[in-house]
Amino acid sequence: METVIKHIIFYEDRNFQGRSYECNSECSDLSSYFRRCNSIRVDSGNWILYEHPNYRGHQYYLHRGEYPDYQQWMGYNDSIRSCRMSPQHQGSFRIRIYDKEDFRGQMMDFHEDCPHVYERFHHHDIYSCQVHDGYWMFYEEPNYRGRQYYLRPGEYRRYTDWGATSPRIGSFRRLHYFN
Repeated sequence: METVIKHIIFYEDRNFQGRSYECNSECSDLSSYFRRCNSIRVDSGNWILYEHPNYRGHQYYLHRGEYPDYQQWMGYNDSIRSCRMSPQHQGSFRIRIYDKEDFRGQMMDFHEDCPHVYERFHHHDIYSCQVHDGYWMFYEEPNYRGRQYYLRPGEYRRYTDWGATSPRIGSFRRLHYFN
């Protein structure tokens, strides 16, 4: 089986200018490599970027491509302080969402992307969820906009478990592997 090397380059300035740092593995603290991040080139792999060290703060999902400024990855600012690779998943996808904490209340299973949670689930808020298969990204607003939250397989008893400060989720999608 062929091993795919993941590769991402961070640049301090827009349009791939200024000081740069090349990375090919997870890093819990990028602070010593650059002061700010205004552009990124993803040569291979799928990456989850975090605003703060130790995989905290705003999260961003990037796949192969060029991002000449932080607005291109829906960034809120020029701070990227940690990153991890999103595992390759080519199997089935299944997530179960709930309108109450601790897997209570109205529940619904999804196997596909959901561009507008309220239209399908009839609730604006998701308080807990179980990711049975695959990797998913929650978005604060409909149509995959706003703050992002990366979910791995597992149980999330309350919205703070996936790093949110509010249960408001407007859309979510499966994270397919792009190379």
